Amino acid sequence: MRRRVLVTGGAGFVGSHTVDALLRAGHEVRVFDSLEDQVHHGSVPGYLSREAELVRGDVRDIEALREAVSGVDVIYHFAAAVGVGQSMYEIARYMAINTQGMANLLQVLLERRDKVEKLIVASSMSIYGEGQYVCKEHGMVAPGPRGAVQLREKRWQVGCPTCGLPLEPVATAEGKPLQCSSIYALGKKDQEEMGLLFGRTYGVPVVALRYFNIYGTRQALSNPYTGVAAIFASRLLNRRAPLVFEDGNQLRDFVSVHDVVRANLLAMERSEGDGHALNIGSGDPVTIRQIADILGETLGVRMPAEITGSFRAGDIRHCFGDISLARQLLGYCPRHRLESAMGELVEWLGSQSAVDRVEEARKSLVSFGLTA
Repeated sequence: MRRRVLVTGGAGFVGSHTVDALLRAGHEVRVFDSLEDQVHHGSVPGYLSREAELVRGDVRDIEALREAVSGVDVIYHFAAAVGVGQSMYEIARYMAINTQGMANLLQVLLERRDKVEKLIVASSMSIYGEGQYVCKEHGMVAPGPRGAVQLREKRWQVGCPTCGLPLEPVATAEGKPLQCSSIYALGKKDQEEMGLLFGRTYGVPVVALRYFNIYGTRQALSNPYTGVAAIFASRLLNRRAPLVFEDGNQLRDFVSVHDVVRANLLAMERSEGDGHALNIGSGDPVTIRQIADILGETLGVRMPAEITGSFRAGDIRHCFGDISLARQLLGYCPRHRLESAMGELVEWLGSQSAVDRVEEARKSLVSFGLTA
């Protein structure tokens, strides 16, 4: 069935790929995007399909949102200020865009709640804080954030909150208690919970997708607060070593943007996920150091990562996804393996110019005492 679909943040990384997939499936698509300078330098990206209607606007402008949602059947809400580190010193801006922006969207949806088929909200693995762990003595545990003293002493591993024994990380399921460790994470948690609450209250189908670390073409290479794969790529393209915090053995879940887009469309097409928050990842843990090595090898830049031994406020040790619920409810199955999918990213990187702003971002974090 052909639908009229609104994609907020549709000029961005995940948004634009989703727009393309929706158009291929025969849907009519409207993009609502502010074309943020930090990401787009204020101009329309060349990759954005001309088949989509583009409305330039900001989620902080409720009247602009009211016009954007007019006449649409389905809404994907991707518009957000992105970046853990930056969120810790641009607190008002992040909360205004992520939390108040979501409130604005729901306020205008309230006026036409009987005409909207579904809302799909982009959530984030960052809302978990630390991932899930097993203690030999106490079984499954959900430890809190590591303390500043522990981090200054470079004791990176997480201990059991009851007995202090070292913990073994395991795949994180949706039922794990949420522990936001950054303003960005708090805003994404707000978006997810507000969306699901709205859906329950007004009978609107809402799905929240908790994305893990997404990689692929169209990431903003010159934005030092984007995904770690793009940040490392920017360094390597400028013949500089990727900077890795702690010891580089932190475990994460890296998922191809193509798998994420597939999950996005499944969330629209299938009703089984309605009312749920679902992990969307690869299900395979990989270390940050490995990501730097794979990128360097694929790019042909023989430059080992620089293991800084530094840490950033809000960083976690391990978190990778248990995707069994998304498999069960959506039929989601990731198809792109990290090593092979990196080839497409690297091919795209060859046509890009990347300004390395990592040092600039590091200085900002240092000035606020957010890294050491």
